Amino acid sequence: MADFNITDSIDITDVTCPITFVKTKVALEELDDGDILSVKLNDGEPVQNVPRSVKEEGHKVLSLTDNGDGTFELIIQKVGD
Repeated sequence: MADFNITDSIDITDVTCPITFVKTKVALEELDDGDILSVKLNDGEPVQNVPRSVKEEGHKVLSLTDNGDGTFELIIQKVGD
């Protein structure tokens, strides 16, 4: 696993789309530009939709790792407006 300097982590495995992205977006809004957010999310819709939505918002997806248990870890770097 790459060694990112993670600023904050959230676990959104307990919510479904579109709340998954809403929670991710709120967490990103609380960070400073260049900060890194780790998001634990479920396979399926979340892993398809959240990274795409994050990119559409202009942020950088640094990695997406399969945890092997039906969840993934998404590493996002916040990019300022």
